[in-house]
Amino acid sequence: MKKLFVLLLVLAVVLGASSVSFAQGRKFGATYMTMNNPFFGVMDQAIRAAVEANGDTLITLDPALDQVKQISQIEDMIAQGIEVLFLNPVDWQGVAPALLACREAGVPIVNVDAPVYDEDFVTCIVASDNLSAGLICGEDMLKRLPKGGKAVILGHPTTKTGIDRIANFKKVVADHSDLFTIAAEDSSEGQLEIAMPKMENIIQAVPDMAVVMCVNDPTALGTIQALRAANALQGVLVYGVDGSPDAKKMIKDGMMTGTAAQSPINIGKIGVQMAYKILAGEKVDKHVPVPVQLITGENVDEFGVDGWQ
Repeated sequence: MKKLFVLLLVLAVVLGASSVSFAQGRKFGATYMTMNNPFFGVMDQAIRAAVEANGDTLITLDPALDQVKQISQIEDMIAQGIEVLFLNPVDWQGVAPALLACREAGVPIVNVDAPVYDEDFVTCIVASDNLSAGLICGEDMLKRLPKGGKAVILGHPTTKTGIDRIANFKKVVADHSDLFTIAAEDSSEGQLEIAMPKMENIIQAVPDMAVVMCVNDPTALGTIQALRAANALQGVLVYGVDGSPDAKKMIKDGMMTGTAAQSPINIGKIGVQMAYKILAGEKVDKHVPVPVQLITGENVDEFGVDGWQ
């Protein structure tokens, strides 16, 4: 055994440590806008499982919705020698300095879930079809509210995902402006604890709202809590995006209308597949869309309420 160790050590010196795969596995980095959202926790678990199954390492850092902090963390991961970065930006435009740092260091970026503004800096974007998410919520609204009504929007305008989801919902409203109006709009930053007080204020301003379009499920859950506390939930449609277990339970209990279900598990798995192809020198598509599907009370049992898709 001792002779084998010495032989391997000599070989490492001759060939260079970086050339000997048994000396150290690959190192990957991951950063999401916040880990205070179970969606990103599930995605990270999927990425970590796939990376570690290959004997490699994943470093995950949480910027907690602070873009300056995320840039600093990415720079730290570059210094630690990551070979690929899985990136979900806090601010799709504000993340630009980190994109430049990765390019200068030769670190390819697999952009997961939320795209960056300047796509030239990333090698691959694996994300849900967010335009479809807003559209299918809007189309369901039309079926349930044939007489129209006042719509409220709680979005997240510093992320491309939030912009796309809300844009297509707004398009449905605009296409039926004889029936629907947008009576109030604000940002929840995708956070339950921010959505609640925002919705409390909106309830006072728009007591006769008919529908609330939420940028994600945590926002929808915060919205529902505020509406319930004000005894104002009955008769109000509430839509989210994610397909989280908590949202599916709310749908099953009749408190939430629907959620455009994503699959953080598949986004994570596909992201890792793209990363290894990039490292192998293979060409990958710039955009890899992951389909979404509307979950409502009519089909929630098909998905179950105990886990993610």
